[in-house]
Amino acid sequence: MAWDKKDLLGLEYLSTEEITTILDTARSFSEISTRPIKKVPALRGKTVINLFYEPSTRTSASFELAEKRLSADIVNMNIATSSVKKGETLLDTVKNLCAYKIDVIVMRHSVSGSTLYLARNIESSVVNAGDGQHEHPTQALLDIYTLREHLGELKDRKIVIVGDILHSRVARSNIWGLQKLGAKVTVVGPPTLIPRQIEEMGVDVSYNLMNALKNADAVNMLRIQREREKFSLFPSSKEYSKLFGLNSDKLKLLSPNLIVMHPGPINRGVELASNVADGPNSVILEQVTNGLAVRMAVLFLVTGGTSLHPEHLSS
Repeated sequence: MAWDKKDLLGLEYLSTEEITTILDTARSFSEISTRPIKKVPALRGKTVINLFYEPSTRTSASFELAEKRLSADIVNMNIATSSVKKGETLLDTVKNLCAYKIDVIVMRHSVSGSTLYLARNIESSVVNAGDGQHEHPTQALLDIYTLREHLGELKDRKIVIVGDILHSRVARSNIWGLQKLGAKVTVVGPPTLIPRQIEEMGVDVSYNLMNALKNADAVNMLRIQREREKFSLFPSSKEYSKLFGLNSDKLKLLSPNLIVMHPGPINRGVELASNVADGPNSVILEQVTNGLAVRMAVLFLVTGGTSLHPEHLSS
C-alpha cells in the first residue's frame, strides 16, 4: 500500500498510486456505515481536533462522523469563542493545542497555504479541509470515488467542471486528481470566472456549456461563491443560469448516462434546476455518503495505518 505521509494537504502533492491507495482504503471502510453498529476501533486512542475558521456543514459533519466511527477522541474548536478573538495567531493556537499531544488537526482556513504552513511547523498530522482558494482535497477525493463507482477506470473519461473556477478550491483539487488518474478535464464558465493561464494545468477551456458537455461522462456543477467576489463578475444570476446552468431541457439534449455532480451547497435555480439536482442523473447525495468513507480512509492513513487488518474493520 503506497502511503508514507503524515499529512493530506492537497492532491497536487500526491502520486497516482497514493490517490488510488486512499480510494481503495475508502472502499474498505464504506461498508461500516451500513452496519447496525457503525463503529470500529481503527483510531482508538488517537485524538483529533477539528479547527474550522470558515463555515461548514457537510465537511465538518462528515469529518466528525468519520472520527467517531473510527473511535477517535474528538475536540471541536469553536473559533467564535476561542482565543483567536483575542488576537492569538494561528500557529500559537495550534501549538497550544498540540501541547495536549494530539494526533491530527483537521483545518479549514480562509488563507491559501495555511495547512502547508502548519504541517511544516508541527509534528501532529494536518488534514486540509479547505484552504482559501487553493485546495479541498477530501472533496475532490469523494468526487473521484463517486465517479469510479459509476464509471470504473477513469482513463480517457471526459469530465466537465462548470462554474466559478476562479474561486474554487474544489475545482483545483479535482483537476489535479482527475488528471493523475488519466481523465480528460474541461472547465466551463464565463470568462470572468476562468483563471488566466489555467490551461497550464492541462485542462481544456470552454465558454459554451452545451458544446463542452457533448460526449461528456460527467459534469460537476460548482456553486457561485458570492462571498469571495469583491465585485460582480457577471450581470445577473438569471443570465448566468441561462448560459451556464443545467436544467431538464438542456439535459434532454445530452447523453442519458451523463453523471451530474455538485459539491454543495446548491444554489437551486442558478447552477442547477431542482428537477436535475434531484433527478435520476444526479449523484449528489451519493457524494455526501461517499465523503464519509473517504475521510475515514484519510484519517486512518495519516495516523499511520498502512494496511487494513480484520481488527480495524470489526466493531
